[in-house]
Amino acid sequence: MKSVFILILLFIISLNLYSQDSTAVKKDTLWVPKGVLSLNLSQVGLSNWSQGGQSSLAFTFLTLAGIDYIGDPWKWKNGLKFAFGRTKFGDEEYRTNENEIFFESTLIHQLNWVVSPYAGVTAQTAVTNGYNYDSIPAYQLVAFGDPFYLSEAVGFIYDRIPNFSTRLGVGLKQTWADKFYDIYTDDAGTPEIEKFKNEPGIESVTEYTWIFLENMSYIGYLRLFGTFDDISVWDVRWDNIITAKVNDFINVSFNFILVYDEEQSIKRQIKEALQIGISYSIF
Repeated sequence: MKSVFILILLFIISLNLYSQDSTAVKKDTLWVPKGVLSLNLSQVGLSNWSQGGQSSLAFTFLTLAGIDYIGDPWKWKNGLKFAFGRTKFGDEEYRTNENEIFFESTLIHQLNWVVSPYAGVTAQTAVTNGYNYDSIPAYQLVAFGDPFYLSEAVGFIYDRIPNFSTRLGVGLKQTWADKFYDIYTDDAGTPEIEKFKNEPGIESVTEYTWIFLENMSYIGYLRLFGTFDDISVWDVRWDNIITAKVNDFINVSFNFILVYDEEQSIKRQIKEALQIGISYSIF
């Protein structure tokens, strides 16, 4: 079943790209593609260096892509985040420090109301194997498709302000796990092994883009999900990216992500990265 959903998502993305290509010849096209590719590199080489330290090599590949259909009364927004990065210190093996695929699709029916009804779906998984390196020896936590998160929601969205939208709805969150079911899906209170979990709840998503200087921008994404079983505990994903464009190909970026998900950890998770690298706008 998990593979079926992955194939469905790939089909949706392919369908969107095909639709965009088929309408590109029209001057009044309603399809708006977007995409940025970034490659960040960091390298330190030491040989007989008397002041200490280690040679290091790190790289991060980041893709932010999507295609939106802007029509009347329908709008269809699609976005994909792909992040993969690794780091190597001295003679140690490479360690994965960026490892995420996140897809979101939102269909909006515009009405002459302050808010409009929407239906949305999100999917998330890892690119490859991921490990907890704080433990000795390190142990594996994730793999591609394990776990795999899928959520669907319907509700109302407010998007009357340029570069800002917020939505609230009811939905379902599914979690599939195979090798790591004991971390993400299994209920320790039952004798059976559960590799699938379905949770109904409330979804809230807020997005904001701010171009505060000619060459600097901020993109913020805040998603909350609370289950009806325990509405006092909410899953939180707060993703922030500040980008300073040096020229057409070089930029500096700062990414701060805060995650809280009791299934993964009872403590909040934080990741921040300050990077300089090559960036290219596809569209």
